Amino acid sequence: MIYTVTVNPSIDYIVKVEDLKLGDLNRMKADYKLPGGKGINVSRVLKQLQVENTATGFLGGFTGDFINNQLLKEGIHTHFTAIEDDTRINIKLKHGEETEINGLGPAITEAEKAKFFEWLQVIQAEDIIILSGSVPPALGNHFYEEVITRCNEKNAEFMIDTTGQELLAALEHQPILVKPNHHELAELFETTFTKKEEIIPYGQKLLALGAKHVIVSMAGDGALLFVDDQVYFAEALKGKLENSVGAGDSMVAGFLGEFDRHHDAVEAFKVGVATGGATAFSTDLAKASLIQKLLPQVKISKLTTEGN
Repeated sequence: MIYTVTVNPSIDYIVKVEDLKLGDLNRMKADYKLPGGKGINVSRVLKQLQVENTATGFLGGFTGDFINNQLLKEGIHTHFTAIEDDTRINIKLKHGEETEINGLGPAITEAEKAKFFEWLQVIQAEDIIILSGSVPPALGNHFYEEVITRCNEKNAEFMIDTTGQELLAALEHQPILVKPNHHELAELFETTFTKKEEIIPYGQKLLALGAKHVIVSMAGDGALLFVDDQVYFAEALKGKLENSVGAGDSMVAGFLGEFDRHHDAVEAFKVGVATGGATAFSTDLAKASLIQKLLPQVKISKLTTEGN
């Protein structure tokens, strides 16, 4: 089973306004509400790929009920820990450009946190736990480390999609996948990149530090896969960018969903690229029909690196 952990989910309230006038009355052209959060995005895309998974984390209040009910409607298994405080609402105001107003994360008590870890004992060997996004202050500085410890005790795999010191601390525990974008990778190692060849030593360094697979996404410049001593490059897919939010989460879902089935990293990379592209070219997350349409368009080449 694949489990996604979203510790600070949200209702994403998307509002479209044709001509925003600050300080005046504005009327919406359209609006819609979606369950939000990086792990939840992964769960929703895995379901499009017909990969069974369970969405977990923390939910509270009427907003938490909305998210849980929406996921159940999509056929996704859920097991969120109930909290007293309300799950947040994030506003995404589209008016030519997009303005985001993110809500504050809820307070999570020690008892609620303990209840989550009590439930986490359900994981077994060969399960994959996907940890996505930043951890709210209410959970402390070591929440992901505690989850990883439980994974190690159960011989379960884990993937972590975060940045900075949390990512570095996780590497020694051999995550099945890490997926920084090129900006996050440059920040992690306090450097800059002007071309993909400069990224290669740093992707390889993440492998050396313990990651089993590394994907570095480069937006319109494609993506790189690092596995063992090999490096693969996927060209960016061509299409109209509609939605940059969730494209990285979709790539994670595509890679891990396919890898869990066949354990072929290059084929999993291909599905990940198609899935990320399908979200980028959609107003919501990737749908199965567009993923299948894009798969034949994915072009992957093996790069020659120094010493190989």
